[in-house]
Amino acid sequence: MSAALSIESLKTQAQGLSFRNQAFIGGQFADAASGKTFDCVSPVDGKVLTAVAAGEAEDVDRAVKAARAAFEDGRWSRQHPAKRKKVLQRWADLIEEHATELALLETLDMGKPIGDSARIDIPAVANCIRWYGEAIDKIYDEVAPTGDNAVAMMLREPLGVIGAVVPWNFPLLMAAWKMGPALATGNSMVIKPAEQSPLTVIRAAELAVEAGLPEGVLNVVPGFGETAGQALGRHMDVDAIAFTGSGEVGKLFMKYSGESNMKRVSLECGGKTPNIVMADAPDLDAAATAAAWAIFFNQGEVCNAGSRLLVEESVKDELLERIMKVGQQMRIGDPLDPATQMGAMVDDTQMERVLGYIEKGQSEGARLAMGGERVMAETGGYYIAPTVFDNVKNDMTIAQEEIFGPVLSTISFSDPEEAVRIGNDTIYGLAAAVWTSDINKAHKAAKALRSGVVWVNCFDAGEMSTPFGGFKQSGFGRDKSLHAMDKYTEVKTVWIELH
Repeated sequence: MSAALSIESLKTQAQGLSFRNQAFIGGQFADAASGKTFDCVSPVDGKVLTAVAAGEAEDVDRAVKAARAAFEDGRWSRQHPAKRKKVLQRWADLIEEHATELALLETLDMGKPIGDSARIDIPAVANCIRWYGEAIDKIYDEVAPTGDNAVAMMLREPLGVIGAVVPWNFPLLMAAWKMGPALATGNSMVIKPAEQSPLTVIRAAELAVEAGLPEGVLNVVPGFGETAGQALGRHMDVDAIAFTGSGEVGKLFMKYSGESNMKRVSLECGGKTPNIVMADAPDLDAAATAAAWAIFFNQGEVCNAGSRLLVEESVKDELLERIMKVGQQMRIGDPLDPATQMGAMVDDTQMERVLGYIEKGQSEGARLAMGGERVMAETGGYYIAPTVFDNVKNDMTIAQEEIFGPVLSTISFSDPEEAVRIGNDTIYGLAAAVWTSDINKAHKAAKALRSGVVWVNCFDAGEMSTPFGGFKQSGFGRDKSLHAMDKYTEVKTVWIELH
């Protein structure tokens, strides 16, 4: 997206968008077998964007059959690695060529600021697909050490048909984190996007075929979790499910696996990230700015959002004042305005859920220091002001449950050991951060925190080369990096006896 584009220009382009609103099966668009649709409502203004095909079990079955046929005949799974690489790279090119269209779809569908969609999300999608495309012909099989009378090879083979169920907060990026490694390793896929934000995944699948991905390799079935999602989780011919979403639904997919064909399941089920700021943090202004963006970016709808601010008592008031200053300067507005920094909650259900948590925090005795209310109600959209709680105890609901909104819980501590204890006192273990000038404190805390990633003197840093995933009830398995490819491959040992 050009930096010169104005809100008027973007609104004009948005009005001219055509929405792909059907299932994408076997390389073709198709209505749901039942003929059912559901309204795709924009959180920007509460208006219906389009009616989307409501896929159910029959549609999932058609998609799985298309994916299985594509896998078995080898049109993708047995294609030369160099050719598969070129297809994924061309797909990344097309995503970049259609970046403004995809960014507008993402913003209209999900409510995030267009600046974030255009400068963060869509470029990250293209980078992810290109990164895994580049990795295709760089991954080697292994030869085991044996005696002179044998050769033992360990071969990595694609699993087959991968089902992916992705969330609404980063609709296309979370799908890309699964599509990249799954397709790079030669699998076929069926994706069920979140019903709140299905539009970019459907469009991206169309671009994949345009890039040369054979028909049937990538299929998209929009619909609801209890219908399409469950059908995919229970399908007897799906070899693995990759899921990002709530812990409640993640546990259902484990249940579906056990009750069907024991398909492999990988889960990323959110977090309650402790952002630990010690009194000797090297730069309190930097820590405050990072802490504000850690919870207010993407309206707080981030699985690793820094929702628990753990602050050493001696600097708590000073730090909190600086964080609130950043929050008060944050521009909440029309997501199609390039100047907007915080957009809308994804739908009215999520908005009411977050407002309910704010009410719960007050009723349990936390002090509401900033925000806490719905704003811009006159637009018809779903907006909540940046919200900060002080005097939070870690056993309070707002400190234990994932709110998925712009709500910060501030908890004080007296020493590093207490900070780590509070940080680990949660069912989640996705991420954590530590701010200190003492390298010993940093290393000790990083080792002791039960999290998949620990940032030191920064927040939410990383690249495609670094894995992302959690401990405990944040799930298991990793997205990003070469480690993600492990989820979509099986190791086969071939032992050759020499005579």
